[in-house]
Amino acid sequence: MVFYDHDIKKDIKKGNLPKEIAKLFHHAFSSLDATKDLNLFDIKKLVTHSSINYYRLRKGKYRAIFKVEQDDIHVLKISIRSEVYKKWQ
Repeated sequence: MVFYDHDIKKDIKKGNLPKEIAKLFHHAFSSLDATKDLNLFDIKKLVTHSSINYYRLRKGKYRAIFKVEQDDIHVLKISIRSEVYKKWQ
């Protein structure tokens, strides 16, 4: 299953994240959830000091930060490239 952080839902409602971009990411995460194949899209593992593996998914100038736990995808942040890493850390 795909779970989205509460802040992502707020950004969509406020208009900070365009609905078209949110739909692109939703379709991508639905495909990832169905296939469990991280090689389908432009996905890279992020380097962190945590024991949890975080990934980023790129769609144009937007990025999504997510993690995979027990076959569930938890999307933590979606934003433009220049802001997503600052807000996530």
